[in-house]
Amino acid sequence: MGVKNLIATAALLLLTAGAFAGRSVEPFNDGWEFKKGPFTADKVLFGETFGAGWKPVPLPHTWNARDMQTAKNDYYAGEAYYRKAYTPHAALKGKRVFLRFGGVGSVAEVYVNRQYAGGHKGAYAAFAIEITTLLKHGQENEILVKADNAPRPDVIPVNNTLFGVYGGIYRPVELIATETVGIAVTDFASPGVYLSQKSVSQKEASLEVKVKVENRRSAAQRITLRTTVYEASGKVKAARSSVEEVLPQGRQTFLHHLSLKNPRLWQGREDPYLYRVVVQALSGDTVIDEVTQPLGLRRFELKAGDGMYLNGKRVPMYGVCRHQDWWQLGSALANEHHDADMSLIQEIGATTVRFAHYQQADRIYARCDSAGLMAWAEIPFVNRVSTQEADNARQQLVELIRQNYNHPSIYIWGLHNEVYAPYPYTVALTAELHDLAKSEDPYRYTASVNGHSALSQPANLNADVQGINHYFGWYGGEIGDLKPWVEKMEKEYPRHRVIFSEYGAEANILQQEEQVANHGRYFSQFYPETFATKFHEVQWGIISKHPYLLASYVWNMFDFATPASAQGGVPARNMKGLVTFDRKVKKDAFYLYKASWSREPVIYITQRRASERKNRITTVAVYSNLGAPTLYVNGAPLEKCTKGEAAVHYIFEGVALQDGQNTIAAKAVSNGQTYADAIVWRYNPDLQQDTAPAQGAKKVEEHVGL
Repeated sequence: MGVKNLIATAALLLLTAGAFAGRSVEPFNDGWEFKKGPFTADKVLFGETFGAGWKPVPLPHTWNARDMQTAKNDYYAGEAYYRKAYTPHAALKGKRVFLRFGGVGSVAEVYVNRQYAGGHKGAYAAFAIEITTLLKHGQENEILVKADNAPRPDVIPVNNTLFGVYGGIYRPVELIATETVGIAVTDFASPGVYLSQKSVSQKEASLEVKVKVENRRSAAQRITLRTTVYEASGKVKAARSSVEEVLPQGRQTFLHHLSLKNPRLWQGREDPYLYRVVVQALSGDTVIDEVTQPLGLRRFELKAGDGMYLNGKRVPMYGVCRHQDWWQLGSALANEHHDADMSLIQEIGATTVRFAHYQQADRIYARCDSAGLMAWAEIPFVNRVSTQEADNARQQLVELIRQNYNHPSIYIWGLHNEVYAPYPYTVALTAELHDLAKSEDPYRYTASVNGHSALSQPANLNADVQGINHYFGWYGGEIGDLKPWVEKMEKEYPRHRVIFSEYGAEANILQQEEQVANHGRYFSQFYPETFATKFHEVQWGIISKHPYLLASYVWNMFDFATPASAQGGVPARNMKGLVTFDRKVKKDAFYLYKASWSREPVIYITQRRASERKNRITTVAVYSNLGAPTLYVNGAPLEKCTKGEAAVHYIFEGVALQDGQNTIAAKAVSNGQTYADAIVWRYNPDLQQDTAPAQGAKKVEEHVGL
């Protein structure tokens, strides 16, 4: 038997085994075909669509994995179709059947046997559609999905300016089958179970469990609802059962209240302890439905001018932002890609992550739960206002909250990012989104974000927290302008909750210079990595001394695609990442933050890619969280150094290079162990200039790591 047949047989056995236990969930990602548009306007849906040109594709899939990443404004945004032949297993007859899409970019229509089953607007939230009545049992069915990622004024984001909206079924699809009485699947594709922490302390935690149940039979049904809280070891921590009557009309909500004595709290990266909550619906002694959710018991408090208190303990909030796309993959990622990103974020030592500017894969939030990273989740109301997006913004906010309500890592819901005029409309919509978020979830904060450096900006102060995106020294001014700005804010707005939600500078690793200015080269074709390194050295040093900024987020953890731009010698690329687009190169600034944030020993010499030197007398910078290092230049030790703005930044000035190759090494001793780093520089007195801007303009395929 072949591998494919073995997999198919295993899936069939799993489905058959689960057929008598209530709910079954199986992947629905194989066997799809794809056909890309554009399609002529005078053809009906099932005319031109079903001609030739179909290609087999596995899901997840996007048709923009290359074109959105390699040229400015030269990509396909529009309609495409996916289809799949599907014969239901006999065990599904008499059950309710749903398709749950993790994400389709960006407007979807779903058809079963050429009949409309449902649709969805928005690229980033999951959605679930019931197909029970459209399926034909005992024969082959045709599933057709139309995806369209053309910008629309009524779907956020309304353009592709700050980032590209990749088209396609780019997250996994699941086939879900339930009994005719069970926990809701189509409540905005949520789990149908909501865990609310009413009060949390080390002595006791009060938990409310809300369960939404549906009955599709012709008469009322009596069921038992059972909620069990398990410790990580599998031991039962608390349990509650009740007998409920479920009427055949409408979705009904039932509540369980549980008290957990002497709980182990979710304490961020220090101790991200998770309980497991299992909610079951039983008919007699038979489990007819079951949903499992994570539970991390915690309470957040953001104190103005002070910081984050988690379970009453002050914790640092230093973090990064994350865009989900990868080089040559776009947004069509497997779990291994999400896990790789989260591993790098954990390695750098971040305590918090801003997931910008849209809802991300459930696996990402789950990884934050288990790693103890505090997460900022937001909707893609970003960059521009059309005045036609209000309904969709409300929809996407409800989806974001309901689908991710139970993740303990999420501490804040983002309402908008850098949206401005027309102010009466934007302000009113932001206030409405705030109220909606509080209605859906009164236990978390809300945030709005602007790109101005003043709280007096008209779109501000309509959420619990004001985020400020500002790039002092990159888009204007000098790098050090951050310091007088934050000191002024401390004096003028001492009682406001303010987060530094974005800061950073572009860094092309193929462009280097020895003498670094205090201001950037925005809109130029020269984005040297060395400038971004200096930018972060100075600005992190300032941020670390000002707890007034309740949290700070480097923009960005990874380089990402910007299909509307061509700067720094590379088209369609934002290079503000601390790691390159393909995740292969950690830039110098990565190690500044790792030395500052991580508990792992770090010693790192900067400018290793600025290896061709024209100055005999130069400066060497070392990041060390092990104390002052000793520098060795061609074997000769140097111990005299000064400190930079950041505590881990050690500067050796007046270092003399010899002609040709020079070995630069740094060593530090901690707890009896020696840690070292070394690089090679080549001094050539005939060099006339720094790395030419044109060096970054090599063909993209020659430096996919950029």
